[in-house]
Amino acid sequence: MSGSAAHPQPASDWRTWFDKIDRRITAVLARFGVPVVRISLGVVFLWFGALKFIPGLSPAEVLAARTIEQLTGGMVGPALSVPVLAAWECLIGLGLLSGRFLRATLLLMGLQMIGTFTPLLLFPAETFTRFPYAPTLEGQYIIKNVVLIAAAMVLGATVRGGRLEAEPAAGTTAEAALPPTPGSGPA
Repeated sequence: MSGSAAHPQPASDWRTWFDKIDRRITAVLARFGVPVVRISLGVVFLWFGALKFIPGLSPAEVLAARTIEQLTGGMVGPALSVPVLAAWECLIGLGLLSGRFLRATLLLMGLQMIGTFTPLLLFPAETFTRFPYAPTLEGQYIIKNVVLIAAAMVLGATVRGGRLEAEPAAGTTAEAALPPTPGSGPA
């Protein structure tokens, strides 16, 4: 009984089917991944920034205000720092959502991220239950920003027209495009 429905498909048919589906999924991810990252980051920044405009709504408001006050030697209090931070974050969000002025937006985000991590150093008793390996909820809130930084790095790689490719041509991987590191060439 050759070719009957009772016999399982050969492994190569299954692999061909899987490869076809895998290629389609990968192509969709390559096409939409960067815009989805940009828009989702924009939503996060716009949302969290907007919350800071309404006193008491942002769980990060008090710690952010104390951090800015500490960093400025007490010269900038919460009445000024929180609205400025709110506007800064909203500006980042709008820049990401619009996709315009990405270089400037990512610069603003980079500076904001530096400030975001400073409470880990300034207020370790509030950001860790056991320094440096057991963060409090506030510490976790801050540390998760490494994911936002990684997403911003991906976006930064696209400001000069870079993009994700589902199947780069042979010899055109990112590693092939990088200049050689010292000592990596022929002796």
